[in-house]
Amino acid sequence: AALLPRPARGLTDRLYCGRRVCYEVLGVSRQASKVEIARAYRQLARQYHPDRYREEPAGGEGSGAQAAHEKFLLIAAAYETLKDEETRKDYDYMLDHPEEYYRHYYHYYSRRLAPKVDVTIVILVTVCAISVFQFFSWWSSYNEAINYLASVPKYRIQATEIARQQGLLNKTKEKGKNRRSKEEIREEEEEIIKDIIKNKIDIKGGYQKPKIYDILLFQILLAPFYWCKYIVWYCWWIYCFTIKGQEYGVEEKLYIIRRYMKMSQSQFDSLEDHQKETFLERQLWIRENYEVYKQEQEEELKKKMAMDPRWKRYRRWMKNEGPGRLTFIDD
Repeated sequence: AALLPRPARGLTDRLYCGRRVCYEVLGVSRQASKVEIARAYRQLARQYHPDRYREEPAGGEGSGAQAAHEKFLLIAAAYETLKDEETRKDYDYMLDHPEEYYRHYYHYYSRRLAPKVDVTIVILVTVCAISVFQFFSWWSSYNEAINYLASVPKYRIQATEIARQQGLLNKTKEKGKNRRSKEEIREEEEEIIKDIIKNKIDIKGGYQKPKIYDILLFQILLAPFYWCKYIVWYCWWIYCFTIKGQEYGVEEKLYIIRRYMKMSQSQFDSLEDHQKETFLERQLWIRENYEVYKQEQEEELKKKMAMDPRWKRYRRWMKNEGPGRLTFIDD
């Protein structure tokens, strides 16, 4: 029944000016310009505005403050409908084609419920906020890594020795007018040690030094460049190694190994050099060799888990107290 054609109604209470024609409410013709519509609206608004309205003698048409208020709302609705070109076009179409009720209903509420703020601005602000949060979060992780390395005796002793050789620690112990407190000297020495650690140690992985090109905003801006670069590289790969049949270089072999291991570039870079040399020695870029290596790693992991006391306790718990058995033990 809902899908059956409804009776044609050009004017309805819930759309635009209700059962009144908006042009008649403002007292203008359908050919009126925006200037004429605005002028008519200002004149009627001054006349029926609740703050300016003066009650007419009893019996007059539209008398009473309540009637004036309703009249003012109707005038405002008429002006809101006719001042915008797109809305006015939809309204004129409704007057000319009153039988298309559902189309008028859809256009009216789609415009009323549309967001007032441009979606592009919202997306841009969101991306910028995420990018700023990313950058400062990475800086926080990087500083945590530096503070941790500065507390490790191995790295701290090496950094202190380098600082002494460069004469940086001697400058902190000045005498005379430039003499400072022990707390200030200790803080400066700590900063010197951290700076040496930053310069001498290459931190990789999730705690590496953040780069501004890695944040979301720059990744989105540079996405077309990365896509073009990847397409060119892929075509070069097909031409060199598929069509011409050239042998893989070291970089190409490591790339194939990384793809087999399903690791990201940063994860693969965080591996030790001797591990990568082992991959190359075992020729893991060959699929069969990698499958053998993967099977060996899985077997070794099973042995370690079998000998791990924590894993033994977990298996014992699963056997005695785990799922599948009713128990009233709280812990």
